[in-house]
Amino acid sequence: MGTKKRPQVVVVTGASAGVGRATVRAFAEQGAHIGLLARDRDRLEATRVEVEAAGGVGLVVPTDMADAQQVDDAAAGVEAAFGPIDVWVNCAFTSVFSPVSELRPEEVRRVTEVTYLGYVHGTMAALRGMTPRNRGTIVQVSSALAYRSIPLQAAYCGAKHAILGFTDSLRCELYHEHSKVRLTAVHLPAVNTPQFDWVLSRLPRRPKPAGTIYQPEVAARAILWAAQHNGREITVGLPAVVAIYGTRIAPGLLDRYLGKTGYDAQQADEPDTPDRPNNLWQPVAGDPGAHGRFDSTSRGASPQFWATTHQAWLLAGTAAGVAGAVLWRRNA
Repeated sequence: MGTKKRPQVVVVTGASAGVGRATVRAFAEQGAHIGLLARDRDRLEATRVEVEAAGGVGLVVPTDMADAQQVDDAAAGVEAAFGPIDVWVNCAFTSVFSPVSELRPEEVRRVTEVTYLGYVHGTMAALRGMTPRNRGTIVQVSSALAYRSIPLQAAYCGAKHAILGFTDSLRCELYHEHSKVRLTAVHLPAVNTPQFDWVLSRLPRRPKPAGTIYQPEVAARAILWAAQHNGREITVGLPAVVAIYGTRIAPGLLDRYLGKTGYDAQQADEPDTPDRPNNLWQPVAGDPGAHGRFDSTSRGASPQFWATTHQAWLLAGTAAGVAGAVLWRRNA
């Protein structure tokens, strides 16, 4: 009689809403034991119920990712409850929609502390356990905005660029050390999450995702796939691919294009509500779940991501097609 396999132990930051919430459900369907990190205890409890309904086990760990000690304590608590952490998913972030001229220094600092330093804190906490064991996977949930900045989100784009630089530097160190700890990044397109209803905004109209919008489950499937495969990074959605490679080819042209179109593209038609609650400094009450208000215009699949994860099939199919064509011509 074989030994029963230990459930995978996963930590997801930003677990209580949006992409993090959808990612938690994806891992739960695999039977994982999941440390749920975010600030709002009530939403985390609701997330835990979803985890257990999906077949996993959840541990609620209220954590502000800007606080390194809280993150370290959270990692220790997850390992005490479940055992060694196998996968750490950094997903927590916050943002401000505002022209740079209207940003306040404390707002930029807070976005940087949560969105950039939160990833640094999470990565370092994960490494403290993974490095001595010489195993584990860290997934940095990033964005096309790590390569291609857009107007009105300078603090967030700056943080995403910083995550990319930090991650690439760490990856070099892991290679130097011949470490078996895996580090991967997932670059997302626009996603239908609740952030657009609780982000701090100084725009006259309600914030919205720019361009083609995808459901958070598309992102979650990509994150789960990245955690299970040995890839350097993965980009999800054709718009994200175009944004990243377009920046490499013609950055100045995109600067001018986004200067012309980027303001309207990030605002809905209806006016925003002045002084509505925002989540920059503390959580907003309520539990919207994983989805934002854009279900009717969001895509539930990405053909580009499917092609990325089925390259072997596509190459085999292409080779078979070419071989068939050659044989047909010979026999014609």
